[in-house]
Amino acid sequence: MIATEAAAVLNTYVSYQLIAKDVPKAIERVEKQPVVARETEYYLDNITKVKSAKEFLVDDRLFRYAMKAFGLEDMNYAKAFMAKVLKEGIEDSDSFANKLTDKRYYDFAKTFDFAGYGENATLFTRAQQGTVDKYMRQTLEENAGDQNEGVRLALYFERKAADLTNFYQILADTALSKVMRTALGLPDSFASADIDKQVKLFESKFDIEDFQDPEKLSKFLQRFTSLWEINNPTQSATNSMTVLFSQPAEYGISTDILFSIASIRK
Repeated sequence: MIATEAAAVLNTYVSYQLIAKDVPKAIERVEKQPVVARETEYYLDNITKVKSAKEFLVDDRLFRYAMKAFGLEDMNYAKAFMAKVLKEGIEDSDSFANKLTDKRYYDFAKTFDFAGYGENATLFTRAQQGTVDKYMRQTLEENAGDQNEGVRLALYFERKAADLTNFYQILADTALSKVMRTALGLPDSFASADIDKQVKLFESKFDIEDFQDPEKLSKFLQRFTSLWEINNPTQSATNSMTVLFSQPAEYGISTDILFSIASIRK
């Protein structure tokens, strides 16, 4: 039994390390996938032709590519919602994107800033190669998740770590909070505890600044992947991955948590 668990522990951690140690090479493999290459070529050939949010939403192929790049693929159907995000932009602090707890919508509106730049919005690098780079990383993580959900979670946390400044941000994201609970050996039911109590516990165990340190982040993710495999010895791409990544960050969070998180935003 111990030998089996040890082998399982190595599985997720080693799989994660094989990707994390050379992400550029892993991205190159993603770029060569026929479907990815075809969709990327279409995107780059056509995105600069888009002169308005309406045109953007009408071209379903471009829109879906961009949505996936920002991890919003599950919201492809919500074009009216996204139209509001784009229409109001980001300049006004009371705009729709600025009010949403999930920062992905703000990032999307900033990248495709038709409200601020009109027909020139797609001429910026962020709307062209910048979006392609995001799409590649997103696809890399999804491909990893097809084999092992724990690997995808580790790669996702690694990507987000540099922007984390407080534990409320982690609690606002179902995937990040799953990593944190797993690393601490906490049950999923802990997510329903008082938000301040959750943050207090996290702060007693880790300094948020540690996630900015590559060495400390690596140790944290080693801990997470080891515990993940022990708890999920036969886990692969299952329904739990769908729950974590196919819902907006607000999914499954109480109203109290949302209000608390919103209160710390600038």
